[in-house]
Amino acid sequence: MSVVGRWLGIESYKHDGALHRVWDRGYVLENSHDFIISASRRAKVVENNGRSWFTKEPAITIFSKREWWNVICMIKNDGVCFYCNIASPSLIDRDIIKYIDYDLDAKLFPNGEVRVLDEKEYDHHRESYGYDDELDQILKFTISDILERMKKRKFPFNEEVVRDFYNQFVEQNSKKE
Repeated sequence: MSVVGRWLGIESYKHDGALHRVWDRGYVLENSHDFIISASRRAKVVENNGRSWFTKEPAITIFSKREWWNVICMIKNDGVCFYCNIASPSLIDRDIIKYIDYDLDAKLFPNGEVRVLDEKEYDHHRESYGYDDELDQILKFTISDILERMKKRKFPFNEEVVRDFYNQFVEQNSKKE
């Protein structure tokens, strides 16, 4: 059964298998060999400590099935803000998109500014979870690759592509309402 056109849950885990964060829903626009692309508006997010909140902006999320990242593309009034999680390749398991979050993040703002986030958290978890050297190399290579893609606005850091996916989401869901 195809998951395209369906709402799925989203779960992120830590390296030790502990549940990190849960989104109640993402509407699947594409499920290819390489990517799962979902859309959401006001998704409920529950943290591992039980605190919950709702996302503020509509978003397109691009989950890589082959590379070590996923990107939340938040559609704001001044443009698209891209938040990239360095994470395991994603998969779908029983109507839930799942991945392991490896703390290291990068953010591309609408004005072109790029920031690397959570480096101290990554270093702490590398020690406490015992990331081996091979994993550390993969994750550091990935952040370097992501920063280069952000600077060049290469996929998935392309506002036009994100807006096209969002328009597709709005069109598909307006027919159902």
